[in-house]
Amino acid sequence: MTDAAETPGGEDYLAALAGVVAGVDSAARRIAAAQIDELRMLAAAGRLAEAQIAQRNARVQVHDMALRSIAAEVGGVMRVTDRTVQRRIGEARTLVEGFPATVEAWEQGRIVRGHAIAILETGTSLPAEMWTEFEQGAISRCERDTPNRVRGELEILAHRMHPRSFAERHEQAAAGRCVRIVPGRDGMSDVVATVPTVIAEGIHDRLTQQARAILDTRNERAAAHGGAGVSFGDAATTHGDTDTDTDDAGAIVATDNRSTDQVRADVFADLLLAGTPALDDTRDTTAGPLGAIRARVQILVPAATLTGEDNGPSDLAGRSPIDPATARTLAGGTHIWERLFHDPSTGVTVSTDSYRVPSGMRRFLQARDQHCRFPGCRVAAIRCEVDHTHDHALGGRTELTNLAHLCQRHHSMKQFTAWRVRQLKGGVLEWTSPLGRTYREDAPTPAVAFTPAAPPPPAPRAPAGPAPF
Repeated sequence: MTDAAETPGGEDYLAALAGVVAGVDSAARRIAAAQIDELRMLAAAGRLAEAQIAQRNARVQVHDMALRSIAAEVGGVMRVTDRTVQRRIGEARTLVEGFPATVEAWEQGRIVRGHAIAILETGTSLPAEMWTEFEQGAISRCERDTPNRVRGELEILAHRMHPRSFAERHEQAAAGRCVRIVPGRDGMSDVVATVPTVIAEGIHDRLTQQARAILDTRNERAAAHGGAGVSFGDAATTHGDTDTDTDDAGAIVATDNRSTDQVRADVFADLLLAGTPALDDTRDTTAGPLGAIRARVQILVPAATLTGEDNGPSDLAGRSPIDPATARTLAGGTHIWERLFHDPSTGVTVSTDSYRVPSGMRRFLQARDQHCRFPGCRVAAIRCEVDHTHDHALGGRTELTNLAHLCQRHHSMKQFTAWRVRQLKGGVLEWTSPLGRTYREDAPTPAVAFTPAAPPPPAPRAPAGPAPF
């Protein structure tokens, strides 16, 4: 017998569905109210920083430090980085003060958060004096459809209203080109480059042509290396008297089963890591110093992984784990080796040595800190500054218990704002905010840690002899 509550169209089913829909609607309204409250508080934080500096008639740098300090204070409560909070403060002020009708429509339930974000992102391309006119038309469009569908209409509306030509705006937008990394899963990351569209299409087209050339010539290259007649994916077979290098090259080519996407990504990485920039006027030479620059990474690899006894991950300091094969390849090609020793009970680095003779103290700190030691910051230690926790000018000593890595942003905050820090045993930093809140920053536990080996099992006892008479 079918339950009436499960029968589409049945009274029980419709009543249950109505309850679910009403509950979702109620929850959505409460969430929207909380989001708007948070938005207004973040905007108030930005105004507080501005008012604090206006009283002092201070420089722009001082205003930025005050905003950073407030963002760090709020970030400690929200459990997000101060950079994220500072960005959200800016967005909140723009939305609350620049698009008040949008916030009101969101508050009344006529639009949702996605609509408000779309209006903000498309409307800010216009001069501020046109925002009011823009949002009136934008809100009416948002009330009729979902955020993903209406966004295109809002972009067209902004383009039509803009007093400057598209060429002028493109030139300005091109000035904001950048490259950033978005960490992914399983040892992978996305390299995102924001460049003019024609450049992006050109890059992709060139990579595609190079990938196709590699794929289309696999048979010829395999034959040239002695792998003729071998189908891809099978073990390579060589013919004739060829040397070991030729055999190896033929085997690699003959077993190359990469897809177009994979080859395109590999060529992209090869060009960026080993290629010479098209424009390098830093020196009057063929390649120039830019062409000689190579990427530098810091990787912690267990000895067992290097020897192949273990296939666990290695740690790319300040980023994420990497696969053991890549770690072995990089270790085999480097001329710089650093051996690290960890306390097996805590995983904290206690000493380090190297074949070269660099500053052992700096190497130790890089291995211990891994990244900036301000709460929530993940800037890699190799891109940070070594800071005296107790200022050197005030008698602080240059020793491991008084040093830690801070990125330039947080080093400046420590110097120019009311944030204070002291270092405890074991590399622990205790930060105190202007409000007196404390945040404990433990030394990062290495992703690769050594543990004591299990003791060997006891030897089997010899069988007892015959009992004496």
